[in-house]
Amino acid sequence: MSEIIGLVGISHSPFATMTPPRGRSEPGGRFLADAARVAEAVARLAPDAVVVIGPDHFHANFYDQMPPFVLGVEQAVGFGDFGSRSGPLPVAAQLAWSVRDALAEAGFDLSLSYALTVDHGVTQGYEMVCGGRPVPLVPLIVNTAAPPLPSMSRCVQLGRALGEALRGADFPGRVLVVASGGLSHWLPPNDPRDPAVAGERREAVIHGRANLQAFAAAREPRVRAMGGDPHAHVNSTWDRWFLKQLAAPDLTPITALGDEGLEEQAGSGGHEIRTWLIGQAAVDRPFVWTRYEPVPQWITGMGIGTTFEVN
Repeated sequence: MSEIIGLVGISHSPFATMTPPRGRSEPGGRFLADAARVAEAVARLAPDAVVVIGPDHFHANFYDQMPPFVLGVEQAVGFGDFGSRSGPLPVAAQLAWSVRDALAEAGFDLSLSYALTVDHGVTQGYEMVCGGRPVPLVPLIVNTAAPPLPSMSRCVQLGRALGEALRGADFPGRVLVVASGGLSHWLPPNDPRDPAVAGERREAVIHGRANLQAFAAAREPRVRAMGGDPHAHVNSTWDRWFLKQLAAPDLTPITALGDEGLEEQAGSGGHEIRTWLIGQAAVDRPFVWTRYEPVPQWITGMGIGTTFEVN
């Protein structure tokens, strides 16, 4: 039987690897310093495996097939986008299969992958929380890219079932849950039904799988051009409210926002908080330690929360 030892919710950003700060005083510096403290605390907890819940940013999932949830059960490979980790990742296959089977019995027929590609939405959180140590992981991808999205309530239900699956898993080890998702950030639309998503852009979000490297190479300069603006829109008030809510056991005030309310407060990128909802519902413990830094130069609010104390 597995033991859940805690949750880390943590933001990610392409700019953390593309334009890393040179010190704590530069944008993102406080966040990365706090992330290093979390990695030290996690090392002391000594997890035998981590379940990393994160989004995909059109590096593995496109609108030719767009599942709401994908579970990696055998191989996982980092895409290496925006300077993030590339290459094979160690997968806790026994735990992954146990989770899959238990979730199926609970009514969640997740898509699964024997050879899952993950981008910075998973690898950055995994690297920061584990401090570069090769802790075996179970990757769980959530569609937060564009509608139709799994509802926030459905994500909470999945999280509760995931928690039960982990506690009953045929894996004799200590399991840490990591929710890797951004807080407020405003991104260009990705919905193929949106008239603004047309031409090559629409072709890419539907058929980008056919030439992943070309799609990524064309996209990276556009993302890089969005960074560095000290006046970029970040809703730090809402981000702090969200972190405060996760210090309480009731997730209803968050799910009650609905997709429109969430997007109004946290932007289209704010849908990534679904990973945090799944993680906290799975662990079923409130945050006892949080840190936050608004980083408009990275076009996002960068937050961390843990269910254990961090020195």
